[in-house]
Amino acid sequence: MITVIRFFYVFLLTLLFGAGLNAQVELRTEYIGSSVFKDENNEKTEGKGDAKIFSVNARIPFSVKTDEDNRSTVWGMGIGGSYTSFNNRNMERALGPDKIVNAQVGLFHLRPIGEKWSILAMLGAGVYTGHTEVSDVQLNNVLGNGGVIFIWHLRDNLDIGLGPVINTLVGYPMVFPGIYFNWEVNGRYELKASMIDGLSVSAGMRIHENFRLNLIAELNGALALEKINDKKMMFTHQYFTAGLQPEFIINKSFSIPVTAGISAGRDAYYRERNLKSIFSESENGNPHFSAAPYFSVALKYGF
Repeated sequence: MITVIRFFYVFLLTLLFGAGLNAQVELRTEYIGSSVFKDENNEKTEGKGDAKIFSVNARIPFSVKTDEDNRSTVWGMGIGGSYTSFNNRNMERALGPDKIVNAQVGLFHLRPIGEKWSILAMLGAGVYTGHTEVSDVQLNNVLGNGGVIFIWHLRDNLDIGLGPVINTLVGYPMVFPGIYFNWEVNGRYELKASMIDGLSVSAGMRIHENFRLNLIAELNGALALEKINDKKMMFTHQYFTAGLQPEFIINKSFSIPVTAGISAGRDAYYRERNLKSIFSESENGNPHFSAAPYFSVALKYGF
Protein backbone atom coordinates (compact mmCIF):
# COMPACT_ATOMS: atom_id res chain seq x y z
CA MET A 1 0.00 0.00 0.00
CA ILE A 2 1.27 3.47 -0.75
CA THR A 3 2.98 5.51 1.93
CA VAL A 4 0.44 8.30 2.44
CA ILE A 5 -2.28 6.03 3.85
CA ARG A 6 -0.09 5.06 6.82
CA PHE A 7 -0.67 8.32 8.62
CA PHE A 8 -4.32 7.61 9.35
CA TYR A 9 -3.96 4.45 11.37
CA VAL A 10 -0.32 3.87 12.26
CA PHE A 11 -0.78 6.33 15.13
CA LEU A 12 -3.64 4.39 16.65
CA LEU A 13 -1.97 0.99 16.49
CA THR A 14 1.53 1.98 17.60
CA LEU A 15 0.53 4.44 20.31
CA LEU A 16 -2.44 2.58 21.73
CA PHE A 17 -1.25 -0.99 21.59
CA GLY A 18 2.21 -1.62 20.20
CA ALA A 19 4.26 -0.70 23.27
CA GLY A 20 2.35 -2.59 25.94
CA LEU A 21 -0.59 -1.96 28.23
CA ASN A 22 0.90 0.30 30.91
CA ALA A 23 0.58 4.07 30.93
CA GLN A 24 3.46 5.78 29.14
CA VAL A 25 4.56 9.25 28.08
CA GLU A 26 7.31 10.00 25.56
CA LEU A 27 8.81 13.36 24.60
CA ARG A 28 11.14 13.39 21.60
CA THR A 29 13.14 15.92 19.64
CA GLU A 30 14.72 15.04 16.28
CA TYR A 31 17.03 16.77 13.84
CA ILE A 32 17.55 15.75 10.20
CA GLY A 33 20.60 17.47 8.71
CA SER A 34 20.80 19.40 5.46
CA SER A 35 20.76 17.49 2.18
CA VAL A 36 20.05 18.01 -1.51
CA PHE A 37 16.47 17.96 -2.82
CA LYS A 38 15.68 15.68 -5.78
CA ASP A 39 12.62 16.21 -7.97
CA GLU A 40 10.05 13.70 -9.24
CA ASN A 41 12.54 12.64 -11.93
CA ASN A 42 15.12 11.82 -9.24
CA GLU A 43 17.33 14.64 -10.50
CA LYS A 44 19.26 16.93 -8.17
CA THR A 45 18.08 20.51 -7.82
CA GLU A 46 19.75 23.55 -6.31
CA GLY A 47 17.54 23.22 -3.26
CA LYS A 48 18.68 22.00 0.13
CA GLY A 49 16.92 21.61 3.44
CA ASP A 50 16.90 20.25 6.98
CA ALA A 51 14.11 19.52 9.45
CA LYS A 52 13.44 19.63 13.19
CA ILE A 53 10.70 17.55 14.80
CA PHE A 54 9.25 17.82 18.32
CA SER A 55 6.71 15.24 19.43
CA VAL A 56 4.83 14.00 22.48
CA ASN A 57 2.84 10.79 22.80
CA ALA A 58 0.92 9.41 25.77
CA ARG A 59 -0.99 6.21 26.35
CA ILE A 60 -3.41 6.17 29.32
CA PRO A 61 -5.31 2.97 30.20
CA PHE A 62 -8.56 3.70 32.05
CA SER A 63 -9.20 0.11 33.07
CA VAL A 64 -7.06 -3.05 32.96
CA LYS A 65 -8.49 -6.40 34.07
CA THR A 66 -6.56 -9.67 33.86
CA ASP A 67 -8.28 -13.05 33.89
CA GLU A 68 -7.07 -16.36 35.34
CA ASP A 69 -5.17 -17.09 32.11
CA ASN A 70 -3.24 -13.78 32.39
CA ARG A 71 -5.11 -12.27 29.43
CA SER A 72 -5.99 -8.58 29.67
CA THR A 73 -9.12 -6.58 28.91
CA VAL A 74 -8.20 -2.93 28.51
CA TRP A 75 -10.03 0.36 27.97
CA GLY A 76 -7.85 3.38 27.33
CA MET A 77 -6.95 6.54 25.45
CA GLY A 78 -3.98 7.71 23.41
CA ILE A 79 -2.92 11.30 22.77
CA GLY A 80 -0.18 12.47 20.44
CA GLY A 81 1.15 15.57 18.77
CA SER A 82 4.10 16.71 16.68
CA TYR A 83 5.56 19.94 15.34
CA THR A 84 7.84 19.81 12.29
CA SER A 85 9.74 22.86 11.05
CA PHE A 86 11.60 23.04 7.75
CA ASN A 87 14.63 25.11 6.84
CA ASN A 88 14.67 24.98 3.05
CA ARG A 89 17.01 27.02 0.85
CA ASN A 90 16.96 27.83 -2.88
CA MET A 91 13.55 26.21 -3.19
CA GLU A 92 10.10 27.29 -4.30
CA ARG A 93 7.36 27.83 -1.73
CA ALA A 94 5.30 25.30 -3.67
CA LEU A 95 7.43 22.52 -2.23
CA GLY A 96 5.30 22.65 0.90
CA PRO A 97 4.56 24.53 4.13
CA ASP A 98 7.43 25.72 6.32
CA LYS A 99 5.89 23.90 9.29
CA ILE A 100 3.53 21.00 10.02
CA VAL A 101 1.41 20.50 13.13
CA ASN A 102 -0.24 17.13 13.78
CA ALA A 103 -2.43 16.30 16.80
CA GLN A 104 -4.38 13.11 17.42
CA VAL A 105 -6.55 11.52 20.08
CA GLY A 106 -7.99 8.02 20.12
CA LEU A 107 -9.91 5.57 22.28
CA PHE A 108 -9.15 1.86 22.25
CA HIS A 109 -10.48 -1.39 23.67
CA LEU A 110 -8.55 -4.65 23.80
CA ARG A 111 -10.04 -7.95 24.95
CA PRO A 112 -9.36 -11.70 24.51
CA ILE A 113 -11.76 -13.62 22.29
CA GLY A 114 -10.16 -17.03 22.56
CA GLU A 115 -7.16 -18.90 23.87
CA LYS A 116 -4.88 -17.52 21.14
CA TRP A 117 -6.86 -14.52 19.91
CA SER A 118 -7.62 -10.95 20.96
CA ILE A 119 -9.57 -8.14 19.34
CA LEU A 120 -8.51 -4.49 19.30
CA ALA A 121 -11.11 -1.80 18.50
CA MET A 122 -10.07 1.82 17.93
CA LEU A 123 -11.76 5.15 17.24
CA GLY A 124 -10.01 8.49 16.91
CA ALA A 125 -9.57 11.81 15.14
CA GLY A 126 -6.67 14.06 14.23
CA VAL A 127 -5.84 17.55 13.03
CA TYR A 128 -3.19 17.89 10.28
CA THR A 129 -2.23 21.45 9.37
CA GLY A 130 0.52 23.57 7.82
CA HIS A 131 0.13 26.35 10.42
CA THR A 132 0.06 26.88 14.18
CA GLU A 133 -3.02 29.15 14.47
CA VAL A 134 -5.79 27.24 16.25
CA SER A 135 -8.40 29.71 14.99
CA ASP A 136 -7.50 28.81 11.38
CA VAL A 137 -8.19 25.09 11.79
CA GLN A 138 -11.01 24.05 9.48
CA LEU A 139 -12.97 20.87 8.89
CA ASN A 140 -10.67 20.25 5.94
CA ASN A 141 -7.80 19.74 8.42
CA VAL A 142 -9.64 17.09 10.47
CA LEU A 143 -9.57 13.37 9.78
CA GLY A 144 -11.47 10.60 11.52
CA ASN A 145 -10.14 7.08 11.78
CA GLY A 146 -10.88 3.78 13.46
CA GLY A 147 -10.86 0.08 12.96
CA VAL A 148 -10.93 -3.44 14.32
CA ILE A 149 -7.83 -5.65 14.38
CA PHE A 150 -7.97 -9.40 15.09
CA ILE A 151 -4.71 -10.40 16.78
CA TRP A 152 -3.33 -13.93 16.78
CA HIS A 153 -0.93 -14.62 19.66
CA LEU A 154 1.15 -17.11 17.72
CA ARG A 155 3.75 -17.36 20.50
CA ASP A 156 4.33 -15.70 23.84
CA ASN A 157 6.54 -13.12 22.11
CA LEU A 158 4.97 -13.03 18.63
CA ASP A 159 1.66 -11.38 17.65
CA ILE A 160 0.16 -11.07 14.18
CA GLY A 161 -2.99 -9.09 13.38
CA LEU A 162 -5.20 -8.09 10.49
CA GLY A 163 -8.46 -6.21 10.12
CA PRO A 164 -10.40 -3.38 8.46
CA VAL A 165 -9.36 0.21 9.22
CA ILE A 166 -11.38 3.27 8.21
CA ASN A 167 -10.26 6.84 7.54
CA THR A 168 -11.79 9.94 5.96
CA LEU A 169 -8.84 10.95 3.79
CA VAL A 170 -10.90 11.67 0.67
CA GLY A 171 -13.76 13.36 2.55
CA TYR A 172 -15.81 10.25 3.27
CA PRO A 173 -15.09 6.96 5.10
CA MET A 174 -12.98 4.45 3.21
CA VAL A 175 -11.82 1.01 4.31
CA PHE A 176 -8.19 -0.09 4.12
CA PRO A 177 -6.42 -3.18 5.47
CA GLY A 178 -4.74 -2.73 8.85
CA ILE A 179 -1.72 -4.94 9.58
CA TYR A 180 -0.17 -5.64 12.96
CA PHE A 181 3.08 -7.51 13.66
CA ASN A 182 5.00 -7.50 16.93
CA TRP A 183 7.94 -9.71 17.92
CA GLU A 184 10.13 -9.33 21.00
CA VAL A 185 13.10 -11.25 22.39
CA ASN A 186 14.06 -10.08 25.88
CA GLY A 187 16.94 -10.72 28.22
CA ARG A 188 20.50 -9.41 28.07
CA TYR A 189 20.20 -9.47 24.29
CA GLU A 190 17.04 -7.88 22.96
CA LEU A 191 15.33 -7.87 19.58
CA LYS A 192 12.11 -6.04 18.74
CA ALA A 193 10.35 -5.78 15.39
CA SER A 194 6.93 -4.34 14.58
CA MET A 195 5.12 -3.61 11.35
CA ILE A 196 1.83 -1.77 11.39
CA ASP A 197 1.93 -0.82 7.70
CA GLY A 198 5.16 0.85 8.75
CA LEU A 199 8.42 -0.34 10.26
CA SER A 200 10.26 -0.29 13.56
CA VAL A 201 13.19 -2.61 14.29
CA SER A 202 15.72 -2.59 17.13
CA ALA A 203 18.45 -5.01 18.20
CA GLY A 204 20.86 -4.61 21.07
CA MET A 205 22.05 -5.64 24.48
CA ARG A 206 21.72 -4.53 28.07
CA ILE A 207 25.30 -3.77 29.06
CA HIS A 208 24.44 -2.58 32.58
CA GLU A 209 21.25 -2.34 34.60
CA ASN A 210 21.31 1.38 33.79
CA PHE A 211 22.51 1.24 30.19
CA ARG A 212 21.25 -0.39 27.00
CA LEU A 213 22.81 -0.14 23.51
CA ASN A 214 20.65 -0.68 20.41
CA LEU A 215 20.78 -0.56 16.65
CA ILE A 216 17.46 0.85 15.39
CA ALA A 217 15.57 1.48 12.16
CA GLU A 218 12.29 3.41 12.00
CA LEU A 219 9.82 4.95 9.58
CA ASN A 220 8.13 8.19 10.69
CA GLY A 221 6.36 11.16 9.16
CA ALA A 222 3.84 13.98 9.28
CA LEU A 223 1.02 15.28 7.10
CA ALA A 224 -0.49 18.66 6.25
CA LEU A 225 -3.94 19.07 4.66
CA GLU A 226 -4.37 22.31 2.74
CA LYS A 227 -6.48 24.07 0.13
CA ILE A 228 -4.49 25.48 -2.80
CA ASN A 229 -6.32 27.25 -5.63
CA ASP A 230 -9.59 25.74 -4.33
CA LYS A 231 -8.15 22.22 -4.56
CA LYS A 232 -7.88 19.92 -1.58
CA MET A 233 -4.22 18.95 -1.27
CA MET A 234 -2.10 16.91 1.13
CA PHE A 235 1.58 17.41 1.83
CA THR A 236 3.44 14.29 2.93
CA HIS A 237 6.69 14.37 4.88
CA GLN A 238 8.06 10.89 5.56
CA TYR A 239 11.53 9.77 6.60
CA PHE A 240 13.37 6.51 7.24
CA THR A 241 16.10 6.56 9.88
CA ALA A 242 18.70 4.10 11.12
CA GLY A 243 21.39 4.46 13.74
CA LEU A 244 23.01 3.60 17.05
CA GLN A 245 20.95 4.26 20.16
CA PRO A 246 22.43 4.27 23.66
CA GLU A 247 19.65 4.33 26.25
CA PHE A 248 20.28 5.58 29.77
CA ILE A 249 17.95 3.85 32.23
CA ILE A 250 17.45 6.11 35.23
CA ASN A 251 15.05 3.77 37.02
CA LYS A 252 12.39 1.20 36.12
CA SER A 253 10.05 3.98 34.99
CA PHE A 254 12.29 6.58 33.37
CA SER A 255 14.84 6.32 30.54
CA ILE A 256 16.60 8.59 28.04
CA PRO A 257 17.33 7.10 24.59
CA VAL A 258 19.76 9.08 22.39
CA THR A 259 20.08 8.23 18.69
CA ALA A 260 22.78 9.14 16.18
CA GLY A 261 22.63 7.86 12.63
CA ILE A 262 21.36 8.65 9.18
CA SER A 263 18.14 9.63 7.49
CA ALA A 264 18.34 7.45 4.39
CA GLY A 265 15.95 9.78 2.60
CA ARG A 266 12.77 11.73 3.30
CA ASP A 267 9.84 12.25 0.97
CA ALA A 268 8.36 15.75 0.69
CA TYR A 269 5.61 16.31 -1.88
CA TYR A 270 2.04 17.47 -2.57
CA ARG A 271 -0.78 15.35 -3.91
CA GLU A 272 -4.47 15.94 -4.46
CA ARG A 273 -6.88 14.37 -1.99
CA ASN A 274 -8.68 12.00 -4.33
CA LEU A 275 -8.63 8.29 -5.08
CA LYS A 276 -6.70 8.60 -8.32
CA SER A 277 -3.90 10.56 -6.70
CA ILE A 278 -3.72 8.39 -3.60
CA PHE A 279 -3.30 5.13 -5.49
CA SER A 280 -0.99 6.46 -8.20
CA GLU A 281 2.79 6.33 -7.97
CA SER A 282 5.38 8.31 -9.88
CA GLU A 283 7.40 6.25 -12.36
CA ASN A 284 10.65 7.66 -10.97
CA GLY A 285 9.64 8.03 -7.34
CA ASN A 286 8.45 10.89 -5.18
CA PRO A 287 10.25 14.22 -4.72
CA HIS A 288 12.58 13.80 -1.77
CA PHE A 289 15.65 14.93 0.12
CA SER A 290 18.72 12.72 -0.14
CA ALA A 291 20.52 11.05 2.79
CA ALA A 292 21.47 13.23 5.75
CA PRO A 293 22.73 12.96 9.35
CA TYR A 294 20.08 12.21 11.97
CA PHE A 295 20.02 12.88 15.73
CA SER A 296 17.33 12.48 18.37
CA VAL A 297 16.85 12.61 22.14
CA ALA A 298 13.80 11.27 23.95
CA LEU A 299 12.44 11.15 27.50
CA LYS A 300 10.34 8.06 28.24
CA TYR A 301 8.32 7.62 31.40
CA GLY A 302 6.10 4.68 32.22
CA PHE A 303 3.85 4.26 35.23
